[in-house]
Amino acid sequence: MTTYQLTFAGAAISLAVLYLNLRPWWKGGRNPKDLLPFGGAALLGALSTVCTGGLLGWLAGCSAQGANTAGEKAVPGTTGTQGAALARGTLDQLTPEGGVVVFLLTIAVGAMWKAAGKQDRRRMAGGAFCGATLCLTAGVAGALSGLPDAANNLGAGLKAALEGQGVL
Repeated sequence: MTTYQLTFAGAAISLAVLYLNLRPWWKGGRNPKDLLPFGGAALLGALSTVCTGGLLGWLAGCSAQGANTAGEKAVPGTTGTQGAALARGTLDQLTPEGGVVVFLLTIAVGAMWKAAGKQDRRRMAGGAFCGATLCLTAGVAGALSGLPDAANNLGAGLKAALEGQGVL
């Protein structure tokens, strides 16, 4: 398993994407429904950081590498300063049941992507990027530490329901 670390300059790129996605919502009507494309994809991006050995984990690693590469060019090019690595954070592990929940979330986000217009697709891409990159920092990973447990518990409940355990 490869572990990725986000640099401060890479985090700046992620924060810029976050700002550019949330600003129109903030300036607009602030309807929570308008956050769904960005938020759903950000949730999937965050959970992808714990998907070891799978396509989602690989994409999360590519997001971190892309953010670091862009940040190491953009920040020094703009300010003349160099960045350093941030404290690495990790989320807990997924159980097989949690993996099923993440798979189903991937299908839901994929269906949203297919039905979305160009603007919402950009928001979704930004959300997945921000979720996958910012969850590599100790602060965001700590704030979202219950996310894998929520997926694991939801998956265990779904499994129990499908097996007829404790249903009605």
